[in-house]
Amino acid sequence: MKRYVSVILSIIVAVLPMMLLVSCDTEPHKTKFNSHYFDYFDTATTIIGYEKTQEDFDEVCKEITTLLREYHRLYTIYNRYEGLNNLVTINDIVDGKHTAVTVDKKIIDMLIFAKEMYQKTDGNVNIAMGSVLEIWHIYRNEGLDNPAKAELPPMDELKEASKHTNIDDLIIDTDKNTVFLADPSMTLDVGAIAKGFAVEKIAKHLEGKGITGYILNVGGNVRTIGMADEEKWKVGIENPDINNEEKPYIEYLKLSGESVVTSGSYQRFYIVNGENYHHIIDPETLMPGTKYRSVSVITNDSGLGDAMSTALFIMDYEEGKKIVESTENLEAMWVLADGTQLYSSGFESYTFEYN
Repeated sequence: MKRYVSVILSIIVAVLPMMLLVSCDTEPHKTKFNSHYFDYFDTATTIIGYEKTQEDFDEVCKEITTLLREYHRLYTIYNRYEGLNNLVTINDIVDGKHTAVTVDKKIIDMLIFAKEMYQKTDGNVNIAMGSVLEIWHIYRNEGLDNPAKAELPPMDELKEASKHTNIDDLIIDTDKNTVFLADPSMTLDVGAIAKGFAVEKIAKHLEGKGITGYILNVGGNVRTIGMADEEKWKVGIENPDINNEEKPYIEYLKLSGESVVTSGSYQRFYIVNGENYHHIIDPETLMPGTKYRSVSVITNDSGLGDAMSTALFIMDYEEGKKIVESTENLEAMWVLADGTQLYSSGFESYTFEYN
């Protein structure tokens, strides 16, 4: 149940109902279909698409879920699969050290992208922080299992683990398709990168085949593919004050081909002495970020959106806004602790009033 509670809390963007437009030609009218899954990236997936028949929709869903399954199995840091080298294999220790592991090119491409995001975000998105994040993961799970005994990780333990987070120790050989972790105490955690990267690759695959009129929502990482029939997709960004029943969404967006991703303190968390400790860890303080309640990003690349929503949640507003304004096709909205909403210069061009 603990995992599925996190799943429910992590779905941060909703696709809103809309009127179907009636076509004037003789072609069969497309109908909106949807399907839901709980099998990939330890979260909930929703696929919505416009097709002429249920069979056509099911065929596209099968293609999407086959790819989701493949990316999930490659990028997981928790599960092994017979005959498959994945991130678990890369993190493995053999005789006191890591070994060079031959992996699928999909892993190589994702890790190279992760290194690029490390540079772009000034180190605020660092997949080499697995040793630190694993400590938080253990304490968070124990706190969820036994709330009365929930504790924070000892800072000295976190500081010791942080000595083993140098991303330069991630050695990628693109000629041999191998990955090697030079620091025996370092592990990878791609939670801020992998899901969005996979969603973007799948969307590009569908676009390359001429498939349009779909929206993928993988644990709140939303990617639109073309139009929703004959109009833009209407998407709501959830209010980080999840107890506000009168205002469940704080902004409404119209999207066609873009992705929207939100990072927030109200998603995966546990409570210690009445305080909320969420899962987005600042690499400087080694503690959950406290500057914002949520940060939402609009971009035409779901992988970039995943990375930037995490990074902006940690960074100071002015620093983060500078990166957003200097990056093409990237907009953001910050929700401060007091509920104040701040925007990049182009964010509101996507918004509309929903009645």
